[in-house]
Amino acid sequence: MASEVLTWQSKLVQPESRAPAGFRSLVTPVYRGSTTLFESAAATRDTWKQDTTPYSYGLYGTPTSLELAARIAELEGGHHTFLTPGGQAAISLVNFALLKPGDHVLTPDAIYGPHRQFGDGMLHKFGVEVEYYDPLIGTGIEHLVRSNTKLIWCESPGSVTMEVQDLPAIVKVANSQGITVAIDNTYSAGVLLDAFAHGAHVTIQALTKYIGGHSDLLLGSVTVKDAERYELLGEAHQALGMAVSPDDCSLALRGMQTLAVRLEKLGASCLQVAKWLEARPEISQVLHPAIPSSPGHSIWARDFKGSASVFSIVFDERFTKEQILRFIDTLSIFKIGYSWGGVTSLAVPYFDIRRAHRDYGHRLVRLNIGLESVDDLLGDLAAALSTLDG
Repeated sequence: MASEVLTWQSKLVQPESRAPAGFRSLVTPVYRGSTTLFESAAATRDTWKQDTTPYSYGLYGTPTSLELAARIAELEGGHHTFLTPGGQAAISLVNFALLKPGDHVLTPDAIYGPHRQFGDGMLHKFGVEVEYYDPLIGTGIEHLVRSNTKLIWCESPGSVTMEVQDLPAIVKVANSQGITVAIDNTYSAGVLLDAFAHGAHVTIQALTKYIGGHSDLLLGSVTVKDAERYELLGEAHQALGMAVSPDDCSLALRGMQTLAVRLEKLGASCLQVAKWLEARPEISQVLHPAIPSSPGHSIWARDFKGSASVFSIVFDERFTKEQILRFIDTLSIFKIGYSWGGVTSLAVPYFDIRRAHRDYGHRLVRLNIGLESVDDLLGDLAAALSTLDG
């Protein structure tokens, strides 16, 4: 039907006028859409496999989200990347895709808190046995492997307590038994630790952190090394309906352009603050991978290209929980809030965190260093520390 015979109401929905072709931009456009149009009825395919049918339904991605996924896979040196609504969704996707009732999974004791909750709750409910191991176990993990062990998780450095794992040693054991190794590689933004070069089979990131970089989006990624795991993850990704917002993907694409300069600045400022705190009498230990006394430092020095913006401090035993809370409340530049990797410095208490191997009681505080002046941050910390003995 020619447009001139359509009523004006129909023209509002199906216009023929279009903007001129040929516009080029440095910025990837934000493509929103659920329905994807096909050239013909014979061309219709309901599939998540973009290598055969790039676009079949908005749930499986638009050019904006596929651009982001391709860039992350390229950055990490992986086979393919799946995007998820957040970092925890990425963790859940890997677990659901690779585990079944009766399986056994090994997870480091220093894993991200919600990951532990997922293991103790959801995986347990579905008949998967989760066993937690000392993140510094290295080749000793071979003594924990069972005939039904299907997945070994790593997170390096560990969440909050910052243990650096010997990924190559764990991978060597896993490969000898045909076990998949997945690593939460958020700390390194996929670049400070080349997880695939060190043998990992699957990586996840909370893109919320360094890729996003400005504390204004929630996204996650799962990157696979090979085609077999690509199939398993893809089927689960489709079944779980893990759609992502193209607007958030656009923000992440923007964040990637400044990732290198932000990581360099954040890492340098963070190490400067960590070394300053290491010399303070109020602090008994600084848990920062680049500090020699931090657990797994030698592994970090061997495998990592640098350090990032987050670390933890352990206060001297003489201070009470109330005194440490007052220290945090006294901080002015440091804000109180979860997450990290953004431009704002943060402080969060982690009292009585569950750790079987290194227990710091009520004395543990995590800091994220932002883009503020280091001199200003040190002044803020000095002023707050002065209240401890008051």
